[in-house]
Amino acid sequence: MGTAQQHDRRPAGRRILSLFAAAAVTFAASVAFVTGAAPAAADPVEQCTATHGAVVAVDFGPFGGGVVRGCDTTPTTGYELLRDGGFTTEGTRHDGPGFICRIGNGSFNSGTQYPTPATEDCVLTPQATAYWSYWIASPGQASWSYSPLGAMDRKPGAGDVDAWVFGGTDVGGTTGRPTFTPDDVRAGGGATPDPSDTPTDGPSVPVGKIDVEAAARWVTQQLHDGSHVVDEGSETPNYFLTTEAAYALAAAGGRSPALDKVVARLASGTDEYAYAAGPEEAPDAAAAARLALLAEITEGDPRDFGGHDLLGGLERNVCPTGPGPGCTAKGDFRGALYGDGQALGVLALLRGGAVPPAETVTRLTQLVCEDGSVTSILIGPDEFCDGDPMTTGLVALVLDEAGGHDAVVAKNVAYLKKAQLRSGAFPGYNGSTTGSVPATAHAAQALRALGEVRAADAAIWWLSREQLADGGFGLDEGAEGPALYATAPAVLAGSGTSLVTLTTKVPEPTEPPTTPPTTPPTTTPPPSGDGPNLKKGVAYLTSPANLQQGRYYAAGGPTGRADFGLTIDGAFALAATGHDNDALRTVVDFLDRGGKDGEARTVHDWTNAGSAHAMGGSMGKAALLAQVVDRDPRDFGGKDLIAGLADAVCTAKSAQPDRSCADKGAYTYAMSVFGQSLGVIAQVRAGEEKAAKAPVGYLAGLQNTSSGAWPSLVPPTGDADVDSTAMAAMALDLVPGDAHAAAVAKALAWIASKQLEDGGFPGAAGNSVNSAALAVQGLSLDAEKYGKQIAKARTFLASQQNADGGFNVAKEGQRGSDLRASTQAVGGSTGISFGVLARSLDGTTPNPVPSASTPPVIVTPGGSAGGGGIVDAGGGGGGLASTGTQTLGLAGAAAALVLAGWGAVVAARHRRPAVGGDL
Repeated sequence: MGTAQQHDRRPAGRRILSLFAAAAVTFAASVAFVTGAAPAAADPVEQCTATHGAVVAVDFGPFGGGVVRGCDTTPTTGYELLRDGGFTTEGTRHDGPGFICRIGNGSFNSGTQYPTPATEDCVLTPQATAYWSYWIASPGQASWSYSPLGAMDRKPGAGDVDAWVFGGTDVGGTTGRPTFTPDDVRAGGGATPDPSDTPTDGPSVPVGKIDVEAAARWVTQQLHDGSHVVDEGSETPNYFLTTEAAYALAAAGGRSPALDKVVARLASGTDEYAYAAGPEEAPDAAAAARLALLAEITEGDPRDFGGHDLLGGLERNVCPTGPGPGCTAKGDFRGALYGDGQALGVLALLRGGAVPPAETVTRLTQLVCEDGSVTSILIGPDEFCDGDPMTTGLVALVLDEAGGHDAVVAKNVAYLKKAQLRSGAFPGYNGSTTGSVPATAHAAQALRALGEVRAADAAIWWLSREQLADGGFGLDEGAEGPALYATAPAVLAGSGTSLVTLTTKVPEPTEPPTTPPTTPPTTTPPPSGDGPNLKKGVAYLTSPANLQQGRYYAAGGPTGRADFGLTIDGAFALAATGHDNDALRTVVDFLDRGGKDGEARTVHDWTNAGSAHAMGGSMGKAALLAQVVDRDPRDFGGKDLIAGLADAVCTAKSAQPDRSCADKGAYTYAMSVFGQSLGVIAQVRAGEEKAAKAPVGYLAGLQNTSSGAWPSLVPPTGDADVDSTAMAAMALDLVPGDAHAAAVAKALAWIASKQLEDGGFPGAAGNSVNSAALAVQGLSLDAEKYGKQIAKARTFLASQQNADGGFNVAKEGQRGSDLRASTQAVGGSTGISFGVLARSLDGTTPNPVPSASTPPVIVTPGGSAGGGGIVDAGGGGGGLASTGTQTLGLAGAAAALVLAGWGAVVAARHRRPAVGGDL
């Protein structure tokens, strides 16, 4: 594109986005502890019950055996369940134990691990047609789901069952399912009974009441000029939050001058909010629906709001088929992307007196998971389905209003009642034990409307305890700062209404207030909208608990194996910020001077430079680090990486079973767009434009010319990925001349179109930190045009930073700082392209290496299975060296799919991973 970034390459002044997105995330999430270790003593299977412990089943059928079942009464991760269930594993030579290549059990063929070396050498990650795939089922789930998390990242719950099956799957995990059902291998060998630890009519808690007036006052204080909400540091409206504020004001006080002013501002911004692509294009479905609902709530006309027929825009843009541009499946409102947008579209039509197209309502029912929850993503048929209470509450209300879906709504309600915590709260996601304010507010609205009064009252009681002194609500249990995203639905819940019934008519109070209004404080600390706290982030990245001896990040396990790819990601983050250049120098010296990890491996045991299995993406990544800190990529760690990249350019597609070359112009063993992009950047930065011509052409040819997006995998699988698109755009933007300017511009427009209302971006883990950080970096190639989107994304990243300085993997899912996501967020929020990152190490001093310390080792002491049948793993089998804890376990991203190797990159909708442990 010829942006200013290409012309300003001052070494001391550049900052960077550090991590290479979901591809590397998957590997981190998969790292295990032990290679080929003897099995732990499995708990007797009868000790695992429907409410205690978890069961794992491994199908040795392809090798002449049967299904072997193991039990762990105290599982911490899916990997620990496999290990403690009595199974042994072996990883690959290149990637270590984290990529499961073989599994064995003493009850089948004397513990022989399969596949044997005669059929799979386990040097690199196995091919996609023959690997151990990972499947899961929760209590009450009668069929298997392809795990969206790696086994090291998944935390099995009581009554869960896991399965490992050898063979192949497609990208979405819709083929290759286990031939046995979850009920076949559950504890007790039968269906899981309904949980009995939660009362069927709601927890027994006191009566509570939300101070709606105080909450409304707080909402009013958030309005800029009394008419709209803006993000910190911005002057442009945040229309999504402005609609939330309008709903809250309508629920709290009915029609008022304050509400009228907000409605007028939203009407004047309809073009910008709902029709940003132009009046002749399909509207943003969720935005059009939200504005239409506001018109209906305030007795306006949704067919003439802001000069647009909002209902007509929805009616005219229903997907006739899918997948396709803006469409996941038939019945989607074009561009809706998420379940709440689809539900609001249906509701807007219902409230506006229109009959929603039948397929739009049917589409909502297709989002209902087997346990009755509703997934927040518009998944395709047979894709992994994992719902949440917040989306379930909204969709249940809309389906009830639409009519004709009583059985589905009853299933939704049953799920909500089971999901409710004893405190009365609802978690933000399945498996969480922490209350979420938005989830609890939406669930309370649905439960009250659907007749579950006691459960709704319990939720309100919990919400009343979470209301802050200024009247607002934080996002999660115990939050100290308020957020409009949480406060608005809490106001509706406290007012006894929902978007289905909300009007500006003030309801008559049913009883006097039980508590006086809360006096707001004299000052409210403004939220940080200026991006994450980078100094805290760097402190987290360089803490002794994370950066082993100040030199590398560990891949997990007691042997001190390094994750060299993650280590370079951390170095990029340090280079981006400049907040600890001595720490950066220490890491670079370790890599450049042949430093060895706990297994005596150097960085080139990871790049495979100079070998028959040279990894193009890995060599590119290491070469890029050398260039960033002004080291010599032609002699980095004793290898000429630039020459290695030139030698790694494929002249033709390799014939199966050789998987080294995806096609002409690809780099050897670069199985992702990330790997290809890294090689291109390194070659171009080295001035090797001629040698990079074929790789550049191959990378450019992977772009979807219609949408502008890139896929995640090489060869391409037809998916579209924010992370990979940003990475490819940075690579092509670096190429001299303007030949790729139009492709980069189209890519950036596509990325911007994927931004969610809270500023985040969709990724493999949901509303992903990795994707948001990479989007910031990509959009910064044209910061003048996309400044608004960048600011929102940086604010989103700041909202995902934890007290320790680290970052969550995603807005949804398990909480807690993740090392890989943190390297991404710290560097990514600076928004600098890999093509121009530079950080001088002049004047730096490497940190002294502390004396190594060895954690205490706890030693846990440890029939034949023929073909067919289910066999329980025995309790013997030797001992397993273990720390007894997971202090060295690397918590990978929720994006990671299977621990079973070949998957280093996933597409945003839980697609099948592919070979590519090169990042």
